[in-house]
Amino acid sequence: MASPKEFHGWLGRDNKAAEGNMTWSAFQPKPFSAIDVDIKISHCGICGSDIHTLRSGWKSTRYPVCVGHEIVGHVVRVGDQVRHLKTGDRVGVGAQAFSCLKCEDCKAGLEQHCSRMVGTYNGKYPDGSFSMGGYADYARVPAHFAIKIPEQLESGDAAPMMCGGVTVYSPLKKNGAGPGKRVGIVGLGGLGHFGVLFAKALGCEKVVVISRRRNKEKDAREMGADDYIATAEDEKWARKHSQSLDLIISTVSSPDMPLESYLRLLRTNGTFIQVGAPEDKLPRIGAYSLIQKGVKVGGSNIGSPKEIEDMLKFAAEKGIKPWVEQRDMKDANKSVVDMEDGKARYRYVLVNADQPDRAKL
Repeated sequence: MASPKEFHGWLGRDNKAAEGNMTWSAFQPKPFSAIDVDIKISHCGICGSDIHTLRSGWKSTRYPVCVGHEIVGHVVRVGDQVRHLKTGDRVGVGAQAFSCLKCEDCKAGLEQHCSRMVGTYNGKYPDGSFSMGGYADYARVPAHFAIKIPEQLESGDAAPMMCGGVTVYSPLKKNGAGPGKRVGIVGLGGLGHFGVLFAKALGCEKVVVISRRRNKEKDAREMGADDYIATAEDEKWARKHSQSLDLIISTVSSPDMPLESYLRLLRTNGTFIQVGAPEDKLPRIGAYSLIQKGVKVGGSNIGSPKEIEDMLKFAAEKGIKPWVEQRDMKDANKSVVDMEDGKARYRYVLVNADQPDRAKL
C-alpha cells in the first residue's frame, strides 16, 4: 500500500484547540526525501506535550498543527537512502523527527540535544517545511527516528513508550537505577506510572511514589511501588522520609512543587532529575539545599533513538505492560479534554479504525 499525496489529521487552528476544537482536515506533509519513510498510523498516544502545544503554553505554536508524537504504524514508503527499514515494518516514532547527525552531540548518540533538533510536530525542517504529528492517518519522518518495535510488544502498549516511556527510562538508566538503589517518582500520571514500572523492572531496592494526595496509592502499589508519600496529607513528610532516597525523578508539569522538601529526601550525593516541563519557572532553591549533602539537580530530555530501541527491548524482555485506555481516533477531541482534566489512568492511546470515510469526519 502506497501513501497518499495528501494526509489527513486532527488540526489545531488556534490556542483554543485543546478545549476540544481540533478539526479533521487534509494537510500536506513535508516533501518526501531519500532519507524519509511514510508510516500508516495504527496508534498514537496522547502526551501532555500535545496539550501544551495546542494551547501555545510553552511558546507560540505555528498553526495549523497536528500534534501527536507517540506514533506506531507500518512503513508504506521507503526513501532510496534508507537501509534499516523496509515496507511493512512496524515502527514507532517519538518526540523527535530530525537532527543534523553531524554535530558533537549527534555523533555521541545524543541526537535529542542537537541544536538543529526538530520535534515530530510544530517543528521546522531545514527545507523550510513543518513537521506534523500522529493524530492522523499517515506520518512522514526521517527514517533515523523511526524505531522497529519488538514482536512481543502490542502496538497500543508501545505507542506511549515512544515519548512517555523513554522520558523516564533514560534518566533512570543514566543515573544508576537498579539493585541497591532507592528511587522516588514524583507524580503518578502518564510519565510517573512508567517511572514506577521501569524502576521496579530495573530491580531497584525501593520505589516510592510522591504525590499530593493518597487517591492513587492503590494503583501505585499495584504497579510495584513499595511506599507512597502524600505531600498534602502526610504530616512532616519531608522530615519523616529525610535522606531516604538515592534518586528522584520528577514528572510533574506544574511549577507549584515543594522542591526544597523533595531535596531533603535525598541521601548524600543523591540526584534530583526534572523531566516534566512546566509552562512557568521552577521554585527557587537555597544554595545549602545543594551544598550540605552534595546533591545534584538536573534535567533530562526524552531519549535518543538508541535509548528508545534499548527501552523497547527491555520492555519486551520484562513484559512491561503500561496502563493505557485505547480510544478511536475520531474521539481525539474528547480524549484531549479528558487528559487535561486528569481522567487518564494513565495514558490514552488513539487507534485508527481504518474507516473508509475517515476524511469526512
